[in-house]
Amino acid sequence: MTPNPFTTPRDLLRYATTRFNTAKLFFGHGSAEAFDEAAYLILHTLKLPLDKLEPFLDAKLLQSEVAAVMNVIDRRSIDRVPAAYITHEAWLGTYNFYVDERVIVPRSFIAELIPEYFSPWVPEPESVENILELCTGSACLSIMMADAFPSATVDAVDISADALAVARRNVDTYKLADRINLIESDLYANVPAKKYKLIVSNPPYVNSQSMRSLPQEYLAEPQIALDGGSDGMDLVRKIIAGAAERLTDDGILMIEIGNEREYAEAAFGELGLTWLTTSAGDDMVFLLTAEQLKLV
Repeated sequence: MTPNPFTTPRDLLRYATTRFNTAKLFFGHGSAEAFDEAAYLILHTLKLPLDKLEPFLDAKLLQSEVAAVMNVIDRRSIDRVPAAYITHEAWLGTYNFYVDERVIVPRSFIAELIPEYFSPWVPEPESVENILELCTGSACLSIMMADAFPSATVDAVDISADALAVARRNVDTYKLADRINLIESDLYANVPAKKYKLIVSNPPYVNSQSMRSLPQEYLAEPQIALDGGSDGMDLVRKIIAGAAERLTDDGILMIEIGNEREYAEAAFGELGLTWLTTSAGDDMVFLLTAEQLKLV
């Protein structure tokens, strides 16, 4: 057997970047480009600090280490497995979560708003007692909200028992089992009869036409967590319809709809949606107050 010609992380980084670009991989799960994803996968596989590439670039690797990295490069470039499923981790801000094929890879613009306590819509964060997250998946947003609102209990809901098993692992890792209740439910069906200050959701919202043209990396994810029906708003309609009776008088509903603003405005524009500013602009997350929802 011919020895592998690569001996250093620098060799592997160049090779992986070329492979990823040649394969025209889709980068929508954390990294923005081939180089960044290659660096992340190499550092993770070699169990090196993810923020310290430079000191190790010219380190001599064992052939077993090179082989391990080459296997990861093949899985990403040939099988097009999302990087998060290879490493079993995903990051939202400074938070690290366990993920596998039972959940979609966490990516939410709502996560950007949590460290600011949804300002100015929640003027007294310490007074928030009850939060409901629908379609929680890996429970990443629930964990971040429990951290940001220390007085709150979070009910984290998902229809998928598999997703909730992943969520349980993350909740236990962050030692929040006493404050986050994981509930298997089709939206509100099994939700406790109480009032919530916040109802938050990053639901399936991909419209049927977009579902038919998803990159292969997205097809590796549970499709139930992506497919939002013909206009992407099937679950959003149900969430909005049931929100008013479950919100406190000063409560708010916040929903992420990705690139579907046009469909959201067509379906709910008469309610007066407030679009929140995120790093992607003012098109990804909308808000409705309890008062507005009483008009539904």
